[in-house]
Amino acid sequence: MKKYILFDHDGVLVDTEFWYYKAGERALADIGLPLDRDQYHLDTNQGLGTWAQARAAGVDEQTISRLREVRNEYYQEYLRTEAIEIEGVVEALAELAKYVRMAIVTTAKRADFEIIHEKRQVRQFMDFVLVREDYKLTKPHPEPYLAGLKRFGATKEETLVVEDSLRGLNSAVAAGIDCVVVHNDFTKAHDFSQASYRIETLIELKDIILN
Repeated sequence: MKKYILFDHDGVLVDTEFWYYKAGERALADIGLPLDRDQYHLDTNQGLGTWAQARAAGVDEQTISRLREVRNEYYQEYLRTEAIEIEGVVEALAELAKYVRMAIVTTAKRADFEIIHEKRQVRQFMDFVLVREDYKLTKPHPEPYLAGLKRFGATKEETLVVEDSLRGLNSAVAAGIDCVVVHNDFTKAHDFSQASYRIETLIELKDIILN
């Protein structure tokens, strides 16, 4: 039986992955550049982010720095105005809290995380949250999930990671932790062959942790 769950955030607890992409696409459109969605997935899975395509097109770092601020503003606009709820998440967390301790390990920046959770009920079920500012190396490096283990004082064997992207799965695998991949339309084409489990909704985690 697993005793601890480390949740990814975007795409797992809230439906934000698409809107982060759209914010980057919109920022690049301001300078007349497209953001190819398939290449975006390939780049983010390697930890390269939104700006790899811009750099490949010869955009200078000063412009990218400015566009990053624009992208962040667009993203926060979407977070405040778009429907980003995932049905059944709060109910699933309430049930899982009877059996395990839970935390969030996310690449989301603190400011974005705070906007998302101003009026949501997710945080009440979590022992702690690690955001992008809380560790040095981002996913797919194992550091974020190793930091989560250390914070819990947990072993790899008694912990489960829940992810929705290849980048996150690779981070968990590199950390030596079993990973469950939950379905997300935006990332469904990723290669999840290394996942320990595949599920459609979070309530299915109950059967996994009790086995």
